[in-house]
Amino acid sequence: MAAELVSQVLDALSANDSILSSDAFPGVPSSAVKGALDRLESRGMVTYQTVEREEANLTEEGKGIATEGSHEAKVYEVVSKAIEGLRISDLPTLVGKESAKVGQGKAFKEGWIKKDQEGRLIANTQTIQDITREQLLTIQQQRTYDDPRVLTELRKRKLIAMQKVISYKVSKASRYAREFVKEETDLNEEMLANDSWKTKTFKPYNFKALGAPIPCGALHPLNKVRHEFRQIFFEMGFVEMPTNRYVETGFWNFDALFVPQQHPARDLQDTFYISDPPMADKPRADPPELDRQYPPLQAVHEQGNMASYEKYWTNIREVHEEGKYGSIGYRYPWSEEESLRLVLRTHTTAISTYMLHKLAANPRPARYFSIDRVFRNESVDATHLAEFHQVEGVIADFGLTLGGLIGFMETFFGKMGVHGLRFKPAYNPYTEPSMEIFGYHAGLGRWVEIGNSGMFRPEMLEPMGLPRDMRVYGWGLSLERPTMIKYGVKNIRELLGHKVDLNFVEHNPAVRLEQD
Repeated sequence: MAAELVSQVLDALSANDSILSSDAFPGVPSSAVKGALDRLESRGMVTYQTVEREEANLTEEGKGIATEGSHEAKVYEVVSKAIEGLRISDLPTLVGKESAKVGQGKAFKEGWIKKDQEGRLIANTQTIQDITREQLLTIQQQRTYDDPRVLTELRKRKLIAMQKVISYKVSKASRYAREFVKEETDLNEEMLANDSWKTKTFKPYNFKALGAPIPCGALHPLNKVRHEFRQIFFEMGFVEMPTNRYVETGFWNFDALFVPQQHPARDLQDTFYISDPPMADKPRADPPELDRQYPPLQAVHEQGNMASYEKYWTNIREVHEEGKYGSIGYRYPWSEEESLRLVLRTHTTAISTYMLHKLAANPRPARYFSIDRVFRNESVDATHLAEFHQVEGVIADFGLTLGGLIGFMETFFGKMGVHGLRFKPAYNPYTEPSMEIFGYHAGLGRWVEIGNSGMFRPEMLEPMGLPRDMRVYGWGLSLERPTMIKYGVKNIRELLGHKVDLNFVEHNPAVRLEQD
């Protein structure tokens, strides 16, 4: 059929410079016509333009009126034939329920019928003009009507339905010919041997054609932004911490950070607790083979300075219950059972605490960072999930000050393209002083919180065995927020979870945090 249609198009153009496909090929699907036109256009034989218009088609009820007359005309006809008038209750039997219901009111409105003194229906005129039928007959022939108000009224009465019709205005092109010559796509050995290639017509190369899509993997936008963050950390001399422990004890997740056991963050409505097994053993040294897989920890084993976990456990209990290291503590009965409960970690600061305790075996300046998943018992909405990714960095050194932390934050966020930061005092159980970090979001036109920072408290550092004059900066932010800003995502559920569109993952470009 495609080859026949190509020939028919060329034949139709032989007598005219241009044709309209809907007139020349009525009943042929527009998709088939377009296929033939695309084939001819690629050879430079024709050009075409798409023409869209709306046609009016009669519904089944409309077709019935065009054939038999309108409802009001049927009512008038039976009323005019009744010499003594017609009772209203007799109408459904004579003209049908639908015609009686609709036609009675229309006939009254047009003044074709009226009621006599006894309430019977009688004719009010000798002749009528069935305008509705005439309009539908015109639409049936022309597929439209001159007065758009008529079309609107008939659509309301559901007598017609509008349908979009696509046709094509076709014109001759520079290479038009009455005959469609097959073009060869390959030059083969036989053509070269018999010289037939000299008389053949070859299809030209289309250098603008897109290649076939190659199925391949794609990095998730979160991974692209995560890569940028890692590069920033590595440029600034940081070492990545091992973050493969999603399940932590309350000791590492809360107690070692000087978070009291009555703190609201430890409630069931904020934290996911593990039910099986519900508790873990007391903190103890990891097997040497695990530590040796990670270079910063391997140095601890080589030097033989292993931190005492039993002493660390005792120090944490005492700093909570009685106070220590110049602190009065919280002064409450500290529970070992609460400290050993297993939780899904609520922050990667648990990993930072673990690394700083390892560092206490050989105190020295160090820079650590981590980017990994954490879990909170949050209500899921457009900006919150029960799991997200936290970016965290810590710097341990001697003589650190709050001014140095502010300066470092400006340098760190400057590498992300965020300048002119603002800092607001805040509270964290394990940092003092603490600061919220704000950056101006041009798209939103307001200042937004982009991170949290502070200097770890002595009640957290000295129980590990770190020197009294060693200070530690700590700061963190979510990975999702900068990713949503960079990729224009308004709902976090479209970025992470089962609602993620794979096309969004495959076709989004790489990100550069320092560029818009």
